[in-house]
Amino acid sequence: MTSSQSRSPRHILSLSGGKDSTALAIFMRDRIPEMEYVFCDTGEELPETYEYLDRLEAYLGKPIVRLNPDRPFSHYLDIYRGVLPDSRTRWCTRMLKIKPFEKYVGDQEAISYIAIRADEPHRKGYISTKPNLKAVYPFIDEGLIKRDVFKLLEESGLGIPEYYQWRSRSGCYFCFYQQRREWVGLLERHPELYEKAKTFEKFDTVTGQRFTWSATESLEELQVPERVEQIKESQLRIKEASSSNLIDLLDEEDEASCLVCHL
Repeated sequence: MTSSQSRSPRHILSLSGGKDSTALAIFMRDRIPEMEYVFCDTGEELPETYEYLDRLEAYLGKPIVRLNPDRPFSHYLDIYRGVLPDSRTRWCTRMLKIKPFEKYVGDQEAISYIAIRADEPHRKGYISTKPNLKAVYPFIDEGLIKRDVFKLLEESGLGIPEYYQWRSRSGCYFCFYQQRREWVGLLERHPELYEKAKTFEKFDTVTGQRFTWSATESLEELQVPERVEQIKESQLRIKEASSSNLIDLLDEEDEASCLVCHL
């Protein structure tokens, strides 16, 4: 038996800065004292995400290990010849999240704690498949659902991240899963990040090929005042026609979204 085989497995909980993984960290804090909390920091996160993680770190009473990619987003964008990540390729998740996480785990046996709830056992996602990494789902095992997540966050005093005022998920400020109303939220709250996201979009005037975050319009087109107003009016009609409360609205994520980014 090798030394690595004789050691007890590590317990690792990867945080996204979102409500579910934060609630799981709260839930597991006293159950697994040796838990390792990690956050894969792409360097392209929202300020609200970093602030929320700092508050969670204080609550947990132990450091959250920040894992950084070996190269910035712009480096990989060059490698992929300007083709922005989308729901099919998701190279950003693979290179900026999963790769640093797998490097951190190494070859020792480890248990990864995933924050999929009991009311979404069908949900699939893009997570590590390392053979020495076993995934467990405490919320499913304990029958905890969305309302339990909000209760855990409220009772801890952390509440939900501020970005949920205008966003339905965690993740990079330029996440391709964002809806148009969320892009408008970024434009209004973090115009400097919106401008930075625009710099990643490319247009080939010779071939007419476009590499934009949205398949149907560029960020330059989206930020036109008339278009912004149109998006806002559309969202207002949806809200007026819906009786959903905040707890219901904060689950608009695509079921195929990247779990390491959005839980």
